[in-house]
Amino acid sequence: MNPNTVKTEKLTDAFQLFNELSLNLSDSYQELQKQVASLSQELALARTERLKSLIEKEKLADRLQQILAALPAAVVVLNGKSQVVDCNAIAINYLGEPLIGQNWSDVVKRSLISVFDNPHERQLRNGKRVSLTTNVLNNESGQIVLLSDVSELRSLQDTVNQQKHLSAMGEMVASMAHQVRTPLSTAILYASQMNKLSVSDGSRIKFSNKILERLHFLERQVNDMLIFAKEGRLAMDSFSLQQFLIAVEENMHDCSQQGDINFSIDNHVNVDLMLGNEDALLGAVMNLLNNAVEAFDGQGEISLTLRQKDQAVLQIQIQDNGIGIDDEIKQRLFEPFYTTKVKGTGLGLAVVDSVVRAHSGSIKCQSRKGKGTLFTLQLPCINQYITTFSEDGCQSMENYL
Repeated sequence: MNPNTVKTEKLTDAFQLFNELSLNLSDSYQELQKQVASLSQELALARTERLKSLIEKEKLADRLQQILAALPAAVVVLNGKSQVVDCNAIAINYLGEPLIGQNWSDVVKRSLISVFDNPHERQLRNGKRVSLTTNVLNNESGQIVLLSDVSELRSLQDTVNQQKHLSAMGEMVASMAHQVRTPLSTAILYASQMNKLSVSDGSRIKFSNKILERLHFLERQVNDMLIFAKEGRLAMDSFSLQQFLIAVEENMHDCSQQGDINFSIDNHVNVDLMLGNEDALLGAVMNLLNNAVEAFDGQGEISLTLRQKDQAVLQIQIQDNGIGIDDEIKQRLFEPFYTTKVKGTGLGLAVVDSVVRAHSGSIKCQSRKGKGTLFTLQLPCINQYITTFSEDGCQSMENYL
């Protein structure tokens, strides 16, 4: 074969291969252009969606910021170290500056004053009362503290309570004449007999005891009326729990001697220092114990048990195995002037309830007919807790709430 022919064929083949490669390259380039165009379109679309999302988030953040600023309450945001990282203008108005970056316990000590009558409220330095609530942030180690002004609500509630109390006081005044006149007339009658020469010394002693009994009854009635008239406003001071129990035991000694009654005190509280009104608490406990004594017809057992609950709460339980209380009577147990006793005023348990509420506590009754009665008092009056609360700030607040 002619060498030139061979070269020509090789060149023809090479040129044909080059054309095929060129076509393939051209097709690949066109395909690449299509992919670039598609990706550019997708990127532009994604950028548009991202911009829309950012715009919506900015609008939402702005809206939330406006809502936060318009809230009629102070909002404080704490991080995991209990430091203030954000707040609204009302929070600065309530708590003062500096606030951002401050430890919450320091802010509590500086700007919030504990109030005895409500553990969930605080008093600001300007005298306003605010309710305090906390919530843990989701997916974050932090908290939101909300302070709401309840001064007006408290004032309205006080007005309503005062009106109710005045109404109850009117009932008390109406019944007071009869309640005082009957024992007073009896005492006058016995006193008039003591002046007669024909009365023996034994009778004089008997009359003297009767007069003293009536006067003690009058004293209890007057004390109940005075405590009820104070509407739970009692002066609080520190006192010894041990001395309190000694006074209870002394007061119960005479009652235990009068009948076949076994009285026991079981104290599981290690703290001795309390904060409250000792006389009012003693009167309330003795009122419940006297009711328990009257629930017996002869032999019976009464126990007074004390425990410490939730670090600060003193729990007092008074239990008897007496006749018990009907469900119908139990529902009205703490109503003023409601009584099933012939000589009762109906103020005894109302006074107990008033004293317990004055100590920011609670009282409940469990009883079954013929199975005895259990009264449980929960009183946040352990003095150790109140001192810890004012010093610890945030930590103690979390325990309480």
